[in-house]
Amino acid sequence: MVHRKVDLPVHGARAYLEPGPVLLVTSCHEGERNVMTLGWHTIVEFNPSLVACVISGGNHSFDLIRGSGECVLNVPTLELIDTVVAIGNRSGREHDKFTELDLAIGDAEKVAAPLLTACHANFECRLADARMVDDYNLFLFEIVKAHVASRPKHPKTLHYTGDGVFVVAGKVVSRRGDFQPALLGNGR
Repeated sequence: MVHRKVDLPVHGARAYLEPGPVLLVTSCHEGERNVMTLGWHTIVEFNPSLVACVISGGNHSFDLIRGSGECVLNVPTLELIDTVVAIGNRSGREHDKFTELDLAIGDAEKVAAPLLTACHANFECRLADARMVDDYNLFLFEIVKAHVASRPKHPKTLHYTGDGVFVVAGKVVSRRGDFQPALLGNGR
């Protein structure tokens, strides 16, 4: 099948290239805490488990994470879409989002930032490499502890495409019998 294509402004590429679900990132430094929405992230290594996240230098969380060197990446599901939007529409400099939005939190085991207990998964992270933070706002984190709900196995996660539009993770398709992991990423 050949698809008819139209030109797209390059800033619109994010709608097609977003690598994963929207995250709610919690941070804590010197008694101050915050939570922000995040859409720009990707796994870059499996062992150790490394994830790259782009956090704008203008975000309040940027300073907290830079100062503490840690955070929690929380994975919300469709049921939390209103909370995701409300968090993204408030600045942590002017609002205590935890109180205003009545966010249920729990204690992390390896970092000071809180877990959002309503989220499907929580990944406690420590900064592994900050070399690209100044130039690109790119933080490289190591996941040091992971907490995931046992059900559902494939939750309805949110994927941001820009301009206030989300896509929900859809139907699961398994090709396990045909999958050859050694070929993944080799361009064959």
